[in-house]
Amino acid sequence: MNRARTLSHLLARVPPGTRLQTAQSWLLGAASTRGAASAPPPPTALAAEPFLNGSSTNYVDEMYTAWLQNPKSVHQSWDTFFRNATAGAAPGEAYQSPPSLSEPTPNTVPLSSLAPALMGAAGAPAATPGIAQVSDKVIADHLAVQGIIRAYQIRGHSIANLDPMGITTVDSDNPRGIVVRGYMNSLSAEDMDRSFTLPMSTFIGGNEQALPLREIIKRLEDAYCRTIGVEFMFINSLEQCNWIREKFEMPNVTHMDAQQKRLLLARLTRSHGFEAFLARKFPSEKRFGLEGCEMLIPAMKAIIDRSTSLGVESFVMGMPHRGRLNVLANVCRKPLEHLFTQFAGLDAGDEGSGDVKYHLGTYQERLNRVTNKNIRLAVVANPSHLEACDPIVQGKTRAEQFYHGDAEGKKVLSILLHGDAAFSGQGVVYETFHLSDLPDYTTHGTIHIVCNNQIGFTTDPRHSRSSPYCTDVARVVNAPIFHVNADDPEAVMHVCNVAAEWRNTFHKDVVIDLVCYRRNGHNEIDEPMFTQPLMYNKIHKLKPVMEIYGQKLIDEGTVTDQEFKDVKNKYENILEDAMVAARQETQVFNKHWIDSPWSGFFEGKDPLKVAPTGIHEDTLTHIGKRISQPPPNATDFVIHRGIQRILNNRMDMVKNRVVDWAMGEAMAWGSLMKEGIHVRLSGQDVERGTFSHRHSVLHHQKVDKSKYTPLASLYPDQAPFSVCNSSLSEYAVLGFELGFSMTNPNSLVLWEAQFGDFNNTAQCIIDQFLASGQSKWIRQTGLVMLLPHGMEGMGPEHSSARLERFLQMSSDDPDNLPVYTDDFATRQLSDINWIVANCSTPANYYHIMRRQIALPFRKPLVLMTPKSLLRHPEAKSSFDEMVPGTEFLRLIPDGGAVTQKPADVKRVVFCTGKVYYDLLAARKEAGLEDKIALTRIEQISPFPHDLVKVECEKYPNADLVWSQEEHKNMGAWSYIQPRFATTLSHQRHILYAGRQVSASPATGNKKTHLREVKELLESTLTV
Repeated sequence: MNRARTLSHLLARVPPGTRLQTAQSWLLGAASTRGAASAPPPPTALAAEPFLNGSSTNYVDEMYTAWLQNPKSVHQSWDTFFRNATAGAAPGEAYQSPPSLSEPTPNTVPLSSLAPALMGAAGAPAATPGIAQVSDKVIADHLAVQGIIRAYQIRGHSIANLDPMGITTVDSDNPRGIVVRGYMNSLSAEDMDRSFTLPMSTFIGGNEQALPLREIIKRLEDAYCRTIGVEFMFINSLEQCNWIREKFEMPNVTHMDAQQKRLLLARLTRSHGFEAFLARKFPSEKRFGLEGCEMLIPAMKAIIDRSTSLGVESFVMGMPHRGRLNVLANVCRKPLEHLFTQFAGLDAGDEGSGDVKYHLGTYQERLNRVTNKNIRLAVVANPSHLEACDPIVQGKTRAEQFYHGDAEGKKVLSILLHGDAAFSGQGVVYETFHLSDLPDYTTHGTIHIVCNNQIGFTTDPRHSRSSPYCTDVARVVNAPIFHVNADDPEAVMHVCNVAAEWRNTFHKDVVIDLVCYRRNGHNEIDEPMFTQPLMYNKIHKLKPVMEIYGQKLIDEGTVTDQEFKDVKNKYENILEDAMVAARQETQVFNKHWIDSPWSGFFEGKDPLKVAPTGIHEDTLTHIGKRISQPPPNATDFVIHRGIQRILNNRMDMVKNRVVDWAMGEAMAWGSLMKEGIHVRLSGQDVERGTFSHRHSVLHHQKVDKSKYTPLASLYPDQAPFSVCNSSLSEYAVLGFELGFSMTNPNSLVLWEAQFGDFNNTAQCIIDQFLASGQSKWIRQTGLVMLLPHGMEGMGPEHSSARLERFLQMSSDDPDNLPVYTDDFATRQLSDINWIVANCSTPANYYHIMRRQIALPFRKPLVLMTPKSLLRHPEAKSSFDEMVPGTEFLRLIPDGGAVTQKPADVKRVVFCTGKVYYDLLAARKEAGLEDKIALTRIEQISPFPHDLVKVECEKYPNADLVWSQEEHKNMGAWSYIQPRFATTLSHQRHILYAGRQVSASPATGNKKTHLREVKELLESTLTV
């Protein structure tokens, strides 16, 4: 082997065009430590180039070969350099300063004494006195050992003993071990007892710098190929890789003392005992038990213990249904009698329809007895859409961090549990991972635990994913992945402690792949032998991990057989006592399962009293001026000319006491922040607004990252304003904002779709959490969805926010005529599941925003927002519509000429949203202002029966018409038609005017669109 390659192999990964520069950087870095007697002059490009081309040797080669034989034979700075370079340090980073440069380090050959002999009188290479010449085989053998070490670090996980069943390997197409142990082919049996210098890229030596090859391989096998498999070498941070190496390679890292082992056994016994007890007491009930993965409970408790000792005070958790009841019982310590009443089939004692027991959440505050610290534990409710809660947990965690001033995530931690098939198969997992490092969405690291059954419902991994591991999705964010055999409890404990420490150290995501099995089928009633006979033949022969570990501790003398039995009997008695208490209950209470309690929010309030939403004009003026100006005292802040025109127009509006849509929005938010309400707006491009109308953040045109947010600088003591441009995601981001809104009721959280049509990719969050969350889980939220909506010729994907879908899911009865009372409007809001509105004026938009906070309860608001109306000259409001005494108008009647002689009016047109302005212009052009009344229904659901009735009675001789932009099978028609009939006691009928039915929400042809608009206006206004 040419010695000219001894340093070249360190540069192999560097692009050829930069190798010379890289070599210089490394060499100059090391040589910069020189003193009069400690180092030669810096190498020049001319000296390095022949070496890189492989045409000659130089003094660095000689030192490198000497270093391979004995690291102490070279200067300490070169020793450090070679170790870092072989460990993969980036160019310029391999050099580190030595502790002292004043005297040569003992046993170190001074570089100055080497240079003349190395280079010769004329600069030619020469033999080095005092340094033994190293053969090519020695060099090759050392490089082979380094290759072996690196192979184990990169691919050791692929041959680790991870499967408790012993039937799977990750890379089944290759002979086992070749990908790791193939490097040993170049070494003979005699080499096994030779000592080799350990590079700095490994910690297997502990304090030793060299080990026999036999011991090197043994320690590598122990670290990477037993029951733990570590994937981390894809991480692009040397510091993080070295941190992980040290945690797994140091000798005896998994050691536990007797007390720790007894605690582990007790927790494992509780996990196993809980499932066995439910299986005996409720043999025909689905419970999605944890049999086969009982180690999940001790694993979670270990993470909580270690994290608590590192300062974490609150844990927000999300999980699918498998093992949920056990987690609630043994991790959160939810009262067992509350759990057992869910099996009894009792009537509900409070509001809500409830949900199956393995979907429910909880919130508990308790003492962690290991650390003697009080902690908060929340498990977020989740439907059968297994990973849907992932972003919700993240949003809730971020909110807790925000409201507790936990800017670094040291006090609040999110833990997400996953199933293997869902983790690899559901896209929301990927979307959620990509929020992990975004400034406005990061939770500063999440610990993911995969309960890896190695099977989905009935589908094995060969048919359910294309990647080797179910955890491969985590590699996209450089999260380390710790695979561990769930039947090795002590290995699981080590992995959990390392995961907690990783998150505390680097504040990044980490994944624990808990490789286990599912002892029963998908649920306790299912028969798994139908589809997996071979797997379940093996499973039926496996002992539970509790028995395996209990016998291990008995054999080693850590516990006695009697102590083991006492632990099991003690927990059995606890379960029996709780069962007795549960049988005395006559009702179940959904309130026991709330995962986000709002302490003190509902107490002391009139449940039907709405606070005023109008505000004083001086506040409106102040907010209007502040959002119309550049940063105060910043004359050098350069604003884009187009933005300056917008600011000037805003100032003119303030002077004229009018607002457009963006101004009304800003005044609503600004006034809420003045009252101490945090406002958070999130979504794609929301800073500017998709339609370039909002511009809530002003950017310096000549200085990068210099920006100004006027709404954040209105008052010195105002609440925060958060405006967050999101990733190109709807599912995860809407879920995130839902989780954020659940944490604090005194906040206004808004998610804006780029176009309302795009909410369809977040439909799972809408259906499972927003529409039904309060009914299932008594979970209130005031989340606002802003959905740009309107038929404006922009095609089928940029027109409709699917208003009809939200109205279909509204929970008011179309055939039930409510009793009209003074608090009728508020009672409607209290009884319905959400509010659906389509405002046509900035003032009404302003009021409905403020009403979200003024209500004594919280309901989601689904708001169809405009596009063309953002700049429509008629779509403006006066300050007079926003001051004290004004309020949100559920219905806006026609106040024009039709009110003079209502008996002569021929037609009353009801509509909502933008189409009103089209009808208004067409009516004026046709000269029908005194014959046709235009009435806007602003709040569609709950339906304003009382106001509609008054409006219809005002025009006794008129035809009633509903006009809408959307096609007949879309929009609000199918919702309002039966409610009009109920309101009018079926005495008068309402006609439809608009587009006919269609499969597509809008045409993509401009000419067709204009023809449809003309027909819509004609059919509506024909009398």
